[in-house]
Amino acid sequence: MAIVQPQPVTEDGRRRIRLDSPVDRHHVGDLEISSKAEVDAAIERARAAQAEWAARPVAERARILRNVVDVLVRRREEIVEQVRAETGKPRAEALTIEVVPACDFVNFWCKRAPKDLRDEKRRLHGYLLPMKKLRIKYQPLGVVGVITPWNAPFVLSLNPVVQALLAGNSVVLKPSEVTPRSGELAVKVLHEAGVPADVVQCVHGDGETGAALVEGDVDKISFTGSVGTGRKIASSCASSLKPYTLELGGKDAMIVCADADLERAASGAAYLSMFNSGQVCLSVERIYVVESVADEFIRLLKEKVSALRYGSEDGDVGPLFFDKQMDVVSGHLKDATNKGAEVLVGGSRVSGEGLFFQPTVVVNATHDMELMTEETFGPIATVMRVRDEDEAVRMANDCKYGLGGSVFTRDAAKAERIGGQLTTGSVVHNDAAVIYGVPEAPFGGRKDSGVGQVNGLDSLRGFTHAQPILLTRGSPKGESVWYPYTDKTIRNLDGLIRYGFGNKLLRKLLS
Repeated sequence: MAIVQPQPVTEDGRRRIRLDSPVDRHHVGDLEISSKAEVDAAIERARAAQAEWAARPVAERARILRNVVDVLVRRREEIVEQVRAETGKPRAEALTIEVVPACDFVNFWCKRAPKDLRDEKRRLHGYLLPMKKLRIKYQPLGVVGVITPWNAPFVLSLNPVVQALLAGNSVVLKPSEVTPRSGELAVKVLHEAGVPADVVQCVHGDGETGAALVEGDVDKISFTGSVGTGRKIASSCASSLKPYTLELGGKDAMIVCADADLERAASGAAYLSMFNSGQVCLSVERIYVVESVADEFIRLLKEKVSALRYGSEDGDVGPLFFDKQMDVVSGHLKDATNKGAEVLVGGSRVSGEGLFFQPTVVVNATHDMELMTEETFGPIATVMRVRDEDEAVRMANDCKYGLGGSVFTRDAAKAERIGGQLTTGSVVHNDAAVIYGVPEAPFGGRKDSGVGQVNGLDSLRGFTHAQPILLTRGSPKGESVWYPYTDKTIRNLDGLIRYGFGNKLLRKLLS
């Protein structure tokens, strides 16, 4: 359903969007847009339902949401078919990208939630310890608005929604208008698992609907999508001091070191730049190869990409999911060739009605090309030769994005050293993109790639307010610094400074 065409407003005043298949452009249905009044009503229902949901113990919420895994297993074929109907991605990718991680995320978060969200005792330091006790309560924020993209429409809807629900919030989800039914299906799965209807709801629409959700009476926004939309959301949330997380675009660099296993590196470059038709925020979009191994790497990469099957739903590389993306991919490639880049494989749209673009290998790339500076989001492996690994690091960091990166080398210590020099949210050794599927790892971008982090061991707490409660030990009759101030007050404070912090041994004990 990637070809989106606005339809005239109907007699009842409702807006609709026509949805066509990216595979062959046949009409697959119309999407009725949720009005601002309907979005506000959904938020109101969510707020009314949230208190009862939050009152359930964390373990009970986890027990309900653990049922989601059973539903996913039972309805996996329906999920695959729905995702494929909207995106045309190969069955293997629908399973790998959407269903497998969805099962894993839900299973993982349900296990973590009772531990991560329980009240926490924190030991105080120094002179406060005899007088006070500190407790931290992780309170739900209330109603969370979740806005999700079209490239992985099922799992990118389910993952943040499940985290927010486990934390005791209610959720209003707005999936992309390009892939609306996949997001809607995630909500249906949650309902079937036992989550009350008003605790998680789905509204549909385009940017106007998203703006209504962001500007509505919600307590946090979780957004995954484009940089431009992310900036608008940040501005809107700032006006009401509303917290948000933004998972935005990327232009991830792959560094191929002189000691890399070139067979693996070339296989990785082919797959990691083209799986999901290259439409992954963590897709490899820039490949920096040390000069001494560049010829052999390029030979292997050309060989592997030339063998890829495409042009149908049963191939290795599926269609682009969104018609507007075809213009971006074609435009970036034209700009590169006009500036001296050479296309070794592919390089054009596949003839026919669908949105297929040939798997493509480009060499002789430079940083004055859009193909090396702007997010392309298409099946293109772009290679740039570099003198050495230091130059590769400099070029990788010469980018307005900072989502992920990868280092291909036989030396894990070298990968860690180089990775530590990259200004990115994450780095992967001899692989890429997989980091989002590692729930223990904090995931988020730097620079234009986002604000905040999702996943990681503090992820569930990101949907809560950490409320400190400071308890007083015993039943003191007063405090040493309360009124009235006396000479003794001054002596006590001065003594604490002189003898407590002025003595290195006591200072250490007070830390």
